[in-house]
This record gives sequence, C-alpha cells and structure tokens, in this order.
Amino acid sequence: MFHISNASLWRSKVRAFSFHFGCSFAIAGLAALLVFGLWYSYPFGEISGGRELFLLIVGVDVALGPLITLAVFNPSKSRREKILDFSLIGLLQMGALVYGLWAVALARPVHVVFEYDRLRVVHAVDIPAELLDRAPADLKSLPLTGPTYLALRPMRANEQQDMMTAAFGGLWLSARPELWQPYAAASLAILQAGKPVSELIQRFPSQQQAILNAVSGTGRPVEGLVYLPVVARKDAFWTAVLDRQEAKVLAYLPIDSF
Repeated sequence: MFHISNASLWRSKVRAFSFHFGCSFAIAGLAALLVFGLWYSYPFGEISGGRELFLLIVGVDVALGPLITLAVFNPSKSRREKILDFSLIGLLQMGALVYGLWAVALARPVHVVFEYDRLRVVHAVDIPAELLDRAPADLKSLPLTGPTYLALRPMRANEQQDMMTAAFGGLWLSARPELWQPYAAASLAILQAGKPVSELIQRFPSQQQAILNAVSGTGRPVEGLVYLPVVARKDAFWTAVLDRQEAKVLAYLPIDSF
C-alpha cells in the first residue's frame, strides 16, 4: 500500500464521486422516461403527485450511491477491494431504485372514472386486490401505460347503503371494480353533468387566459366545450375540459371548479 497526500486522495475521491453521480443521473433519466412516459403522463405527474414521489425516491437514490463512493473510495486499495466496494454499492443502489420504482408503480393512476357528477383519478393502490375479480371481464387488469377512462354504472338499490358507508370510510365508489363500465356507455350522463366552459371563465376571471389557452389547444370553439371537476389524492382538485358532442376529455386545468 502506498502513501498519498490528502489533496491527491480527495481529488481521486471527487473524480470517483463525479463518475458515479453521472452514471446514477443517467439511470435516473431512463427511469424518468418510464415513469413520466408511461405511468404518469401529463398532467397526472402533477394531479397524482407522481412528480414529487419520483423526485424524492430517485433523488435519494442518486445521492446515496455517489456519497457512499465518496466516503469509501481510496486509490490505494487493491483492484479486488475496489471491485468489491463498487459491487456492493451498486447492489445497494439498484435495490433502492427498484424498490422506489415499485412504490411509484403502486401509486400510479390507472383509471379516470366518471363518478356521477365528477371525474376521479383512481390509483392502483386505491383498489382493493380482493375486489378486482368483480370487475367486468375486460377490466380486470390494471393498465401499465397510463390511465384509461371509465364510468360508474348506476348503483342498485341493494348496493347503495353498503357502498356509501364504505365511501365515507375511504373506499371511493370509483375504486369499486364491480361498478365500472365503459366510458362511452355513460356519455349522455357525462354531458348532462358537464357545465359550459364559458361559465368557468366567468367564475374564474383571474384564470381567463389559462382557460382560453386550453380552449385554443382543443381546436374547438368555447361553445363546443363543457367542464367537469377532477378529484385526485391529497385533496388535489383540477378541472377537465370535454368535447360537448362526444364527452371526450381534451384538456386539464389546475383549477378547483367544485
């Protein structure tokens, strides 16, 4: 083992830290493509809190490995010792990243459900696993490529009391798979619940330009659009802009329109 000065030691440590940080940042970039390209496409990264959760988990992971490298790296170590150090750090960091992505996947939005007078974003973790078999045959699997649009069928008389009690306990109606039906099946009810976007402009004059920009982006005249409030987790309230003819969601606005 040879002697090196403190200055040389710290230069070597910083180089090792920088290299490890660059590699970690590149891997985090690939993870971000997965998360925001598939699971949390705009605007669900904001509506569902995916951006904050991802940044927290990946930020810790990106910092964790390089900081451990900074602490343990020593150029005077043997090649075998360096390989062992980097292997253990890499395994620790990869394990943390995989666990973090698993947590992000569990929290991902899977459906946007018309809940009689609003849209609700439902996340994988919201749906009790034991109830999923009650979903219609083509809706038993939860999507991995972003949320799909569904609607709730009318509740039967013998279901109302139990389901409403469960809803007050935190199990939202939209998280009850037995109530799901295709979005198009409820298009008339959706349009009846929707309100003219012109009314939204009157209600929120300070947001007029943002609303008009969203209207312009739809390619529809304001008279051809309606809106519905959107509910997600953490008391996040947004507004969806829909086509007046087909009930298709065309845009989202960060406005609480309840």
